[in-house]
Amino acid sequence: MRVDEILDAIYPLSDASRSKITDCITEVRHPKGHLLLRADKIESSIYFIKKGIVRAYAQKADNEITFWFGREGDTVISMRSYVQDQRGYEDIELLEDCDLYELKTEHLRALFNADIHITNWGRRFAEQELIKVEERLIAQQFRTASERYRELLESHPELIQRVPLGHIASYLGITQVSLSRIRAEVR
Repeated sequence: MRVDEILDAIYPLSDASRSKITDCITEVRHPKGHLLLRADKIESSIYFIKKGIVRAYAQKADNEITFWFGREGDTVISMRSYVQDQRGYEDIELLEDCDLYELKTEHLRALFNADIHITNWGRRFAEQELIKVEERLIAQQFRTASERYRELLESHPELIQRVPLGHIASYLGITQVSLSRIRAEVR
């Protein structure tokens, strides 16, 4: 995806405001398996996925809990670092070779002070991130694993093809054996 498409999907910007942001963005490429963001570190960049897929996970005593997948057009961010300048709690791992757009947080904050349209873009971005978290929380609390799997199939069928099933099971909060049973029922 082009960076202007990603930015405008969050909140449409004038050409001048969009240009101010894109002037601060650099393209980077990292290989599959790379940890883009690390837990217990204050992250200084925001990324937009041009090509590839990533997962966010947290370490638990004896395993990893996947709680988010990002794909083309999505934003990769440690909200805790972004909002509070504190260490994040998540690791972000690239599940494919990825082409990304990188924007330094300090540059974005300077743009917020200089351009009200970019400030509105940032507010809209934060609102969208809040909605994603709310939807995920509701799904975990009120839907069965089968319902969550079916919803994943309907809303993001490409994830099943691109993401290892162990990560899908972790995302759904179940074991791989349970995921296999659910997949057999769905067929």
